[in-house]
Amino acid sequence: MIKILSLEFKKSLRVKSLVIIPTYNEIENIELIIRSIFSLKTTFDILIIDDGSPDKTAEKVKDLQNEFNSKHQQLHLIERKEKLGLGTAYLKGFEFALANNYDYVFEMDADFSHDPKDLKRLLRAARVERYDLVIGSRYIEGVNVVNWPLGRVLLSYIASLYTRIITGMPVHDATAGFKCYKIKVLRTIDLSAIRFVGYAFQIEMKFNAWKHGFKIKEIPIVFTDRIRGDSKMSIKIFNEALFGVIQMKVGSLFKKYKKVNRTVSTV
Repeated sequence: MIKILSLEFKKSLRVKSLVIIPTYNEIENIELIIRSIFSLKTTFDILIIDDGSPDKTAEKVKDLQNEFNSKHQQLHLIERKEKLGLGTAYLKGFEFALANNYDYVFEMDADFSHDPKDLKRLLRAARVERYDLVIGSRYIEGVNVVNWPLGRVLLSYIASLYTRIITGMPVHDATAGFKCYKIKVLRTIDLSAIRFVGYAFQIEMKFNAWKHGFKIKEIPIVFTDRIRGDSKMSIKIFNEALFGVIQMKVGSLFKKYKKVNRTVSTV
């Protein structure tokens, strides 16, 4: 009887965590990143959102689904016909997470610039320390970036500093793409009103979470530039972030944000 109760108690402690990974031409990385995440002792489901990669990234994911899908872990795939942008990919992933009752939702790159082992650190900060949004930060403790040209490091760092000055949001790495959300954050933010698709999307989501009063924490990570495949960074994406921050700040002056009740925590 005691053993049965113990098993039921353990089941009650289990949470559903989903790692969303958008892809476009990541055939060199996709199998490695999936295997790395599924090798962790902590259980994460994975959702790949592929934007019609001509290198057949989606086909490789389908092959791996036959190997990995079980009652303990799931490898999901959403295929889109064309390249529609990072932001829209994550919004599609958030929609999937909400529909399937996940407790924690992660954003992560496919190219190993984010260390899969750090997923457990993000989850701990959200689940044990009870933060609502946890950011894997390159700049919370100095500059932790490996293999980026100096010019790109400065551009990224200055972009985050610029965002803090314009918005007042106390986040050191505003463009960070390695994050963990409690599902209640995604339920609260009006996702249909999110407009940006590149780096500005990452800023916009953090800004909305902050304006709603969610508890945010940055934890230090080491960001390592990709060694396989090509970067998706472009001038268009940079300009969206540069001018989007001002648009977002001005728009927020005419918008009411419902403050969350942080005395209640369901997970």
